[in-house]
Amino acid sequence: MAYRYWCGECRHRTSWLRQSEAERKHLDHYVAEHPRIALGGRIEIDEKDPEGGSGCLLVLVLLSLVLVLPAACQR
Repeated sequence: MAYRYWCGECRHRTSWLRQSEAERKHLDHYVAEHPRIALGGRIEIDEKDPEGGSGCLLVLVLLSLVLVLPAACQR
């Protein structure tokens, strides 16, 4: 999944990044632009991000097993 953090004080937002990278960029923005204000804002989560493609991988593994197991059992 990819994450985007929005500043609670201005219109700044991070680009779509891994969670740890987005958190770091959000913190860096607050330190630079809003030094005496507590970290705030909102988080967007992109669940369609290609990094989260484990569902397709599972389907491919299951299809491979369906094709390989019958061939292995015929010996």
